[in-house]
Amino acid sequence: MEIGGLQTVVGFFLGLGASVLLPIILFILSLVFGAKPGKSIRSALMFGVGFIGLNLVIGLLSSNIGPVSQSMVSRFGLQYDIIDVGWPACASIAFGSKISTLIIPAGILLNLLLIFTKVTKTINIDIWNYWHFAFVGGLVQWATGNIWYGLISALIFSAAMLYLADWTGPAIQQTMKLPGISIPHGFSAAPIPFAILINKIIDLIPGLRDVKGDPETVKKKFGLMGEPLIMGVVIGLVLSGVAYIGVGPWTDWLGKMLSTGVSLGAVMVLMPRMVSLLMEGLIPLSDAARDFLQKKSGDREIYIGLDSAVIVGHPTAIATGLVMVPITLILAIILPGNKVIPFGDLAVLPFLVCMVIPIVKANVFRSIVISTVFMIPSIYIMNFLAEGTTAAAVAADFALPEGANLVTSICDGGNWIPALFLALSNNFWIGNIAVVAVLAVLWWRLKKNPAGWHKLAGYEAEKVEK
Repeated sequence: MEIGGLQTVVGFFLGLGASVLLPIILFILSLVFGAKPGKSIRSALMFGVGFIGLNLVIGLLSSNIGPVSQSMVSRFGLQYDIIDVGWPACASIAFGSKISTLIIPAGILLNLLLIFTKVTKTINIDIWNYWHFAFVGGLVQWATGNIWYGLISALIFSAAMLYLADWTGPAIQQTMKLPGISIPHGFSAAPIPFAILINKIIDLIPGLRDVKGDPETVKKKFGLMGEPLIMGVVIGLVLSGVAYIGVGPWTDWLGKMLSTGVSLGAVMVLMPRMVSLLMEGLIPLSDAARDFLQKKSGDREIYIGLDSAVIVGHPTAIATGLVMVPITLILAIILPGNKVIPFGDLAVLPFLVCMVIPIVKANVFRSIVISTVFMIPSIYIMNFLAEGTTAAAVAADFALPEGANLVTSICDGGNWIPALFLALSNNFWIGNIAVVAVLAVLWWRLKKNPAGWHKLAGYEAEKVEK
């Protein structure tokens, strides 16, 4: 099949959307692992229902954060040269490129090879988020003029995410109470190495290391004010107050404040409940996969790789993401040399912190500190990747916003991993071979000392239920 025909087939399946595509994959995998057809189809559809519900809640978050952010930008007269078009635009750019046609079948084959050779435990069924890999491939293709170089970089990126999924899987499962899953997400996994380092530094600073900020401690200390619902309402009122108070008649801004507060409170309550529906659909597949592998190869463990959306509903992730909205805007204003104002992607900030939660033991204070520090280089990376992102957008026939010369996003446009692959493209083979060598060493270290590495990611062996 020629690339054009393959692109049509791939485009059809991607056009179904994650809420349809993932249940289809789950259904097929369940049958492969020996689950009964009736149970397989019910669990797959339940997962689809949960995913649709989750996206509705994320949409509620975006529809409230977007106007608040826009009002802040307008109110303070912020105007910069580079436009943050948000992750949906970057996903469209990635899937509009020829790299996306190649990376999906090639990425699946690579994953299966690493599964069968027992290099990885993760089956990455999150086909939709292969766009992160395609985005990297598109950047490298733009820089080198070679589509195969782009594909190689995209595959190395996908392998690196399988490694991070294996490394963080036990901690994610324990903290989020989601057995058998891992998160090979190209954006959410990016802060992990930095989070571990910054968390260790905080441990060395008297006073800071003693600040308790996990949801249970907050709830005990502040009572009703510590409830996720009330936290969401309060954060919504504060954010919208900064954006709206004094703008127009008091009836307008007060109404917007109340609406935003209640909506963000609803997000804090509804997100975890949507995740529970996802897990109701996923557990039968996880059980079938475990039984299948035990029959075939003893007690081998397997993880189902999913979108980080399934863990973003943790109260610490949502609270941190909301607090990071004004912090990110302030950083963009004060950082010297910055030419971009983060706007279109501010609603993805909970995704930035969700995989950090086990590392900081769900401590909101630490997650805010880590996210703030991490956001500083991210803003500069948004500047660095803007030219490549714009060129990839033009190549994929993406319609740039009116008046925009350069576009970027917080999500992959501010991600250090795509920036690394782009920087290495000047010496492609030396750079990529070096990345593969480092990845091989890290994988070997994980295999040699899994307990130590899982502990670094936040897993606590003594808490395992017997």
